[in-house]
Amino acid sequence: MTQISASADEAETLARQGFAFVPAARMRALLGIAPPLPDWQAFSSRWNELPWDEYLARYGRYRRRRHAVFYAVHGGDIETAARHEAHYQSPNYNPLQGGIERWFEPIAPEVCSGNSMRTILQWCRRLFDTLAPGVARWRIEAHQFRIEAFAGLPGQPTPEGMHRDGVDYVLVLLIARVNIASGTTTIHALDRGGLGSFTLTEPFDAALVDDARVLHGVTAVEPVDACQPAYRDVLVVTFKRAA
Repeated sequence: MTQISASADEAETLARQGFAFVPAARMRALLGIAPPLPDWQAFSSRWNELPWDEYLARYGRYRRRRHAVFYAVHGGDIETAARHEAHYQSPNYNPLQGGIERWFEPIAPEVCSGNSMRTILQWCRRLFDTLAPGVARWRIEAHQFRIEAFAGLPGQPTPEGMHRDGVDYVLVLLIARVNIASGTTTIHALDRGGLGSFTLTEPFDAALVDDARVLHGVTAVEPVDACQPAYRDVLVVTFKRAA
């Protein structure tokens, strides 16, 4: 396993303003790696195997997705959930698709247990434990997303608009960005006043969000060359206090 570095600056920024942008070079240093990770190529290639998000299909086929759940007890290891679990959001957080259990195809076991995923989850755990040291048990969700863009059909990374996820903390890590324009992350206060914006452009660029304090969204992506594949791949990891 790689040596994960402390993240004092990121913890301070997140505590102070409720969000942080971490450039790729900094993120690689924090993860204790020089690219590629031993399994990074295999890890990132698994975004080519994502099925369509059928819950979103009536709005257009542009999102592919897989999902996994993990748990971490204070002082213990991060463990994959014993059985596959649903993704659920209250309508208060997701008016578009909240209020129902959404059962997505699971992330492959070898991806969940691989070096890349475990390094990312462990780094998140160290950071979020620093910010919330009293949490006895975390419920961790990981989402593989591919947002595709087509001529006349922009891809919507956040079709629910500016939102919160109903968790404690969020990491959005860019895996790949191919032949797309835009996809800008915007951060707003709870009163919807703008706080900042940035665009994830390079693999390992990352966004961190304190979900209780800010809203976040991502602008639509469009193909630069409409005759070529166009997509944005991200890993989204959320941490929420668990009973």
